Amino acid sequence: MNVLLGSPRGYCAGVARALDIVELCLERLGAPIYVRHEIIHNPHVVDELRNKGAVFVENLSEVPMGHTVIFSAHGVSPVVRDEAKKRNLNIIDATCPLVTKVHVEALKYAGEGYSIILVGHRDHDEVIGTTGHAPQHTILVETIDDARKVEVKNPNRVVALTQTTLSVTDTAEIIEVLKHKFPKLLTRNDICYATTNRQTAVKELAKKVDIVLVVGANNSSNSLRLREAAESAGLPAYLVNDPKDVREAWLTGAKRIGVTSGASTPEWLVNEVVLRLKPNQVDMLPVMEENVTFILPKELRLENNISKNTSV
Repeated sequence: MNVLLGSPRGYCAGVARALDIVELCLERLGAPIYVRHEIIHNPHVVDELRNKGAVFVENLSEVPMGHTVIFSAHGVSPVVRDEAKKRNLNIIDATCPLVTKVHVEALKYAGEGYSIILVGHRDHDEVIGTTGHAPQHTILVETIDDARKVEVKNPNRVVALTQTTLSVTDTAEIIEVLKHKFPKLLTRNDICYATTNRQTAVKELAKKVDIVLVVGANNSSNSLRLREAAESAGLPAYLVNDPKDVREAWLTGAKRIGVTSGASTPEWLVNEVVLRLKPNQVDMLPVMEENVTFILPKELRLENNISKNTSV
């Protein structure tokens, strides 16, 4: 049995930036460093940071007054930011810049009197944060059926925004329904480059293997969408969060196994899954290259080197 590794896979620029932010805060400020929600959706990474002194909280009330808090890569609503300021917390924002772009769009269109149709998953942290930027103007649509039923105040002033980690194919279908319903609909391509690239790569991978394993967490939207993209090609596809999740029954009769990973998955975890498979050979399938990077928040750049005695 051989393994074919899809590429691109693993960390995107937004995830890499968020993790760098936590690591730098731990290094320069010392533990504990508080993080609102999981910094990214991967329990292995979260546990590793927790062992280094990061404290993950669900509510800002769990952060002592005056301490540093990091907002996760998924972004937060203005209400959360205001609460942090009221508690005199030092804010370091690890929101992915591509999520911030959606926030800016929501504020812009709300200010111009548009109804905002946000395509996304209701309970996802990113959607909660985006909705919070224009709650009176935003209507959430999750499915094609939702799109058919949605009503807005003024059909001539409506815009569709999206969560950044959706299925490219499913989202396109929803947008087509919305365009038919609202001929003057404005649309923005908010699905991020990393999500698009990884879905493209896994579809190419699916053409050359018998099954696909996607290494990623159960609460990782982009990892779940990768599994669905492989399944849509007619292949059995499985999400594995740990090498021990791999089942022998999946591998029966498979001569070539495709392996990829979500944008929140560390490469060492992919390597451990490959070792668990005990392949005769490992080959690579590079579909495209990525060279995107995002700068750190100004508080963490070298010219603004922070210390325990410096407010951030």
